[in-house]
Amino acid sequence: MDFKLTPEQEALKKELDDFLREEMKNAPPGWEAGMEAMFSDEGWPFHRYMARRLSEKGWLVRPWPREYGGVDAPMIEQVIFSEVMGYHRAPGRDIFGIGMIGPTLLVAGNEEQKKEHLPPIARAERFWCQGWSEPNAGSDLASLTTRAVRDGDDYIINGQKTWTSGAHFADWSFILARTNPEEKRSRGISFFLVDMKSPGVTVRPLLGMNGTHLFNEVYYDDVRVPARNRVGEENEGWAITRATMNFERSSIETVGVVKRELEELAAFCKETKWNGKTLSQNPFVRHRLAQLAIEIDVGRALAYRTAWLQEKGGLLLSADAASAAKVYGTELAQRLAYTGYQIMGLYGQVKMGSKWAPLHGSYESSSQLCMGMNLAGGSSEVQRNMIAWFGLGLPRTI
Repeated sequence: MDFKLTPEQEALKKELDDFLREEMKNAPPGWEAGMEAMFSDEGWPFHRYMARRLSEKGWLVRPWPREYGGVDAPMIEQVIFSEVMGYHRAPGRDIFGIGMIGPTLLVAGNEEQKKEHLPPIARAERFWCQGWSEPNAGSDLASLTTRAVRDGDDYIINGQKTWTSGAHFADWSFILARTNPEEKRSRGISFFLVDMKSPGVTVRPLLGMNGTHLFNEVYYDDVRVPARNRVGEENEGWAITRATMNFERSSIETVGVVKRELEELAAFCKETKWNGKTLSQNPFVRHRLAQLAIEIDVGRALAYRTAWLQEKGGLLLSADAASAAKVYGTELAQRLAYTGYQIMGLYGQVKMGSKWAPLHGSYESSSQLCMGMNLAGGSSEVQRNMIAWFGLGLPRTI
């Protein structure tokens, strides 16, 4: 397989790189990659600003059809965009709007839903959150209990969602609710689009131990949602959900972030001495850095293959490919975080803001947060089940 980009794609990548290099000079002090920074009080205005700038350049949704704000570009251009965004730790891409509900509506929404929601996403005017997890339904999402009862032209929704990232800033959410309580597990679930300003929607913060406000609890108390906001047929939301999960799991941004962090870690090792020698001369350190460089190339190959499958399948792709990219990418980020933490020793525990904190204290936070990446969007154990069932054809044991 030839992985080389065309001259046009190389030019696009350079233009993106040059643009982001300049724009990221406007980032708030101490900016780090990740949703914790994006959904903070200081980070959200910068995220909105970057989204508008990227939209003005026509980069947010290039593969989408022109009538919805895109330019019918090949999927590889979205991969290039996401990879460069990750490398520069740049905000501005609504992962829930652009990365999840947008592609979902393109393949499963009706024309009215596409015209209502896709152009505002492309113009960076409407931001989304994902209302799936519940207190007793996380990785086992099919056990959710939020109810939606049909009442004329509306559904009345009651229930609670948790770990809802960015709900305190979102304009809309896409949620799952049970429309047939007689059915069990994945049957009887429907997929809805909900305006977060609807009466009965209450958002309460879930603060992290480090004080960050990323997650929220969202309560739906007799929330009226027009039936036209149901995506797909009633009780058939699980198939749509699986497609949405695959879109979420196929991003290359993580690979871009890890590549940048490895470059910074390698530079640190070249200039930092221990026992009279630079860390880069230590065989253990050299081996770990080289291994991570190899693993980054593997992650990029998986992500590019996922994009190729999306291109062939009209945005749809097999669950095993998406799961492979997701589990590999998040565990790669975890390996890098732990490697950096080990190399720095006790200095890796120094928090951001201290003059003694190497690389701005990034490994103090990333070594704690990286474990959550293996859970968000479906745990690594769930992903491996998907690979076994759909990729290898192994029998289900549950």
